Amino acid sequence: MSGFSLELLGQDGAARTGVIHTPRGDIRTPAFMPVGTAATVKAMLPESVRETGADILLGNTYHLMLRPGAERIARLGGLHKFMNWQRPILTDSGGFQVMSLADLRKITEEGVKFQSHIDGHEEFLSPERAMEIQRLLGSDIQMVLDECPALPASREVIEKSLALSMRWAKRSKIAFGEQPGRACFGIVQGGVLADLRQRSAEALREIGFDGYAVGGLAVGEGQPAMFETLEATVPHLPTDRPRYLMGVGKPDDIVGAVERGIDMFDCVLPTRSGRNGQAFTWDGPLNLKNARHAEDSGPLDAACRCPACQNYSRAYLHHTVKAGEIISAMLLTWHNLAFYQDLMAGLRTAIAAGALARFANGFRARYGESGPSPA
Repeated sequence: MSGFSLELLGQDGAARTGVIHTPRGDIRTPAFMPVGTAATVKAMLPESVRETGADILLGNTYHLMLRPGAERIARLGGLHKFMNWQRPILTDSGGFQVMSLADLRKITEEGVKFQSHIDGHEEFLSPERAMEIQRLLGSDIQMVLDECPALPASREVIEKSLALSMRWAKRSKIAFGEQPGRACFGIVQGGVLADLRQRSAEALREIGFDGYAVGGLAVGEGQPAMFETLEATVPHLPTDRPRYLMGVGKPDDIVGAVERGIDMFDCVLPTRSGRNGQAFTWDGPLNLKNARHAEDSGPLDAACRCPACQNYSRAYLHHTVKAGEIISAMLLTWHNLAFYQDLMAGLRTAIAAGALARFANGFRARYGESGPSPA
């Protein structure tokens, strides 16, 4: 754990705010990680991503191992240098993407044999290889390889998958070895079954990790089931380690998960939505393709600090979205990432002040997608 630690600065109910200290810089929590799938946050410069308030990015092991290749990135000085981002980077293990290739892969005890979606070339990803790739990339937080079964699934299928994931977690931890200043996170699985989530959390604690992720959610189970699963899982995770909810999510998902004790998030939603003409605002999402924006000379959000809001009208954004101009993807992605970081800053401030319930309820009332509060 040398050089990597969690400092808790405040708590409000189950929610926490703090700082994850790493040799490459501090990560303020709750934190949202923009997704840099192929060593780039789409439509953004790295310095622009930092300007939105991001402390850490996520890189995708599966995509980087296929192109340009982990060994090549290592020869070129590592992922931070390669993509010009000198702050912390978390890499996933590649497992989720491999699992989504249902027709192109075969799972065994040793690992996963799959075909590249790029050229059909046969590849093999084991826990050991997944950790080797992440070591070559030089990421600061490295995830174990796990199996993520598609939901809904029977208890028997989830239980069998969970057992394999826990065996892979142990192998991943051994393969991670000693990397001073870097961290290895375990991933809790178990579908939406509370007893299996608890079993998974306890198995991972026994192995011992620098942080603990909750995987296998936001895959169609619905927000109430996701929140119930978090309520059953988080109390079994160590209080002195970061807790990371993988692949989440919508703004109201994030608020509800923070209320239930989650510290870290990632999701492609703000960047993907920005490329498709959707902007997130405190009053809910806006579709800039809609004709009602065509002659609106006002800003997207007068209180927002991003270039899209400071320098351009809704009418201009509508025009560039409809015309398919690249600048629309750039401006709306910047806006969405700034909105997400402003949301995280608001959550951190509210937790520190003991005012999270007021902040969260006010957000839900204005945003318009009300999820259940913690019991």
